Amino acid sequence: MTTTTKYIFVTGGVTSSLGKGIIAASLAKLLQAQGYRTTIQKLDPYINVDPGTLNPYEHGECYVTDDGAETDLDLGHYERFLNVPTSQANNVTTGRIYQSVIDKERRGEFLGKTVQVIPHITDEIKYRIQILGNSGDYDIVITEIGGTVGDIESLPYIEAVRQLKWDLGEHNALVIHLTLIPYLSAAGELKTKPTQHSVKTLMESGVQADILVCRTEHELPQDIREKLARFCNVTQESVIQSIDASTIYDVPNLMLEQGLDKVVLKKLDLESNTPDLGRWNAFLKLHKNPKSEVTIGLIGKYVELQDSYKSILEAFIHAGAENEVRVNIESIHSEYLNDDNIKLKLSHLDGVLVAPGFGERGIEGKIAAVKYVREHNIPFFGICLGMQMAVIEFSRTVLGLKDANSTEMDENTPDPVIDLMEAQKTITDKGGTMRLGAWDCQLVAGSIVKQVYNAESIKERHRHRYEFNSKYKERIEAAGMIATGFNPETNLVEIIEIPSHPWFVGVQYHPEYKSTVANPHPLFVAFVNAALQHNKKNKGVTMTQNK
Repeated sequence: MTTTTKYIFVTGGVTSSLGKGIIAASLAKLLQAQGYRTTIQKLDPYINVDPGTLNPYEHGECYVTDDGAETDLDLGHYERFLNVPTSQANNVTTGRIYQSVIDKERRGEFLGKTVQVIPHITDEIKYRIQILGNSGDYDIVITEIGGTVGDIESLPYIEAVRQLKWDLGEHNALVIHLTLIPYLSAAGELKTKPTQHSVKTLMESGVQADILVCRTEHELPQDIREKLARFCNVTQESVIQSIDASTIYDVPNLMLEQGLDKVVLKKLDLESNTPDLGRWNAFLKLHKNPKSEVTIGLIGKYVELQDSYKSILEAFIHAGAENEVRVNIESIHSEYLNDDNIKLKLSHLDGVLVAPGFGERGIEGKIAAVKYVREHNIPFFGICLGMQMAVIEFSRTVLGLKDANSTEMDENTPDPVIDLMEAQKTITDKGGTMRLGAWDCQLVAGSIVKQVYNAESIKERHRHRYEFNSKYKERIEAAGMIATGFNPETNLVEIIEIPSHPWFVGVQYHPEYKSTVANPHPLFVAFVNAALQHNKKNKGVTMTQNK
């Protein structure tokens, strides 16, 4: 079999959460920086068709692509590192694989044969892996396999990799195995045995690791590298150290120092050059050398798990570097926010972001937060549900509609200022049925967002069922909250602002999904700048008072 696209498979061993996604994204960055058209896909072993119906506590945030795929959060890392959009083809789950095979069986496509894991499931996996490569858009496709080698759920994927390595032939595919080298403090030693067993387990499935990437808290001495090479059947140059880093954005440079890109390109029989990481390192320099700092409150319902708001946290890092500011995030659980503690929790903040979410838990805390920052002129940024909470708070407090609400929280509210979208009213299935993906938005002249984007219209990613109820638009605007962004086809209100406030913006879409190292999202950049101005103003007031 001949192919012009090369394939790299990234597997994990010993334990989960070693950072396969970051290693895959870092390697892709190095290859991209040498001129190779590179993309990454994630194969998830769970039976859910996609993460769209998963609680954020289960799996972190659900990331959304331009074409409306609800995907694993690792795709966010891929886009942030590569600055290249992903798609439906970049995330495949066991649920999607089995659904496709069962649908084919129901249509009679297997001609009466018994449908089995091998070859039918593995063939479907191989087909999904090669969709991106066969498109002709990429020189190298990196495929990250979720889970840990030895998991029952991962076995069909490992078998598909074994077959593909054989099908594609020498120099066209390789396997990188990410593993852990634990340090036993009582013995004062790094231990290689878990890695040896992990590689052995992989070999029992017929797959030989070509490169070992070893997560470690301590430098790997030469004798450990030699031992790993000898017992795991790899060359010494193929034993790559991945030491703990202060930020994920250091990892591409650490992998460059270790020569990961060189050994990969050598094994794939491709030319190796010095990667151009100028823009990347300029960002890192700004990120690590801020000239000032601000503190922003992130108000949400899932703050116990930071991965629930991963894209928002990373967008603040990008925007902070752009402003030469360190953004300190204070996570505040909206369920425990009330009139008694609101001043204590929010008064010292330079800005407040009210985060996305679903359901009625913690809603009143979010509304109380919006009220406080609106009345005290603290910069406010509301995303999706956060924008909806701003509309509800304004309607209750300023318009005097005391029972204004969203029909998501109260179906019988007399003033549904947020209501179920018309297109959603006949939908009963939960998975993949929201308003998803990139949609057009027309910006109003003279608005904050028009100035921030410096464009007439934009395209942003959505994930919601409820919307601003346009029946209340005239009354809300007359009171001072202005709709400044609309979908040109449906006239759906996408953006609200309060012009009399220093910086008060709510958006129905998710700008965090499009923020990357190379292109920090302009709304986050503007919000951080507003927080910085608020900080400077407060410092000036404090200094005057002290005098």
